[in-house]
Amino acid sequence: MVATRLQTALSLIYPARCLGCGTVVDDDFGLCGTCWRDTPFVGGAICDSCGGPLPGQTGVDKAHCDSCLRDPPPWDQGRAALVYRDRARSLILGLKHADKQEVAEPASGWMARAVRDIVTPGMLVVPVPLHWTRMLKRRYNQSALLARAMANRLDLPSCPDLLLRIRRTRSLEGMDRTQRLTTLDGALAINTKRAHRIAAGRSVLLVDDVMTSGATLAEATRTLRAAGAGRVCVVALARVTKET
Repeated sequence: MVATRLQTALSLIYPARCLGCGTVVDDDFGLCGTCWRDTPFVGGAICDSCGGPLPGQTGVDKAHCDSCLRDPPPWDQGRAALVYRDRARSLILGLKHADKQEVAEPASGWMARAVRDIVTPGMLVVPVPLHWTRMLKRRYNQSALLARAMANRLDLPSCPDLLLRIRRTRSLEGMDRTQRLTTLDGALAINTKRAHRIAAGRSVLLVDDVMTSGATLAEATRTLRAAGAGRVCVVALARVTKET
């Protein structure tokens, strides 16, 4: 009774706000109707490798986009919850650069729904790491926040520090895929204290906030496979497409 009254009082003082625009909404960590309509969720036919939408594709179990057909990624399957534009872009930029960590909880739910057809029992959830210098500046790794919350929703184990970024790389913005791959070559390593977590070919679900060319996820996949991981799948909160 006391807890209920306290919760009611708090909701009156601090009403739930839309994550997108800040207007009052019914539930914490929700979106108002307008922001929900402006958030481009991935739906319908998708590329089985990168998770991007495939307009016009129907009745195909495992289709692939032109990019993944030309240059297949090293991981097994991939998914994305959103297309990186409109409200999705502003939500991710807020999570990444404006300390809006509250975005991670609802976003993890969107990602969990996106990967339900590719996860397997005991799959280890692993975030793409930040270099320690960027971690000091930002204070948190947004991919690790997403990975932890999603793993809890899916009842899967997670390991936030399995992968280490041992070399700081310059911004990948403006680079093509080849340049990105070259820049990231050798930038990641396995944390030797956690290497036992992927022994005997354990399956891994890699988590990142945004997939652009997939170069970071590709380097992470190769690093995991070299250390003994088995099936590797990836999920991004948002996928950059040609239209974005």
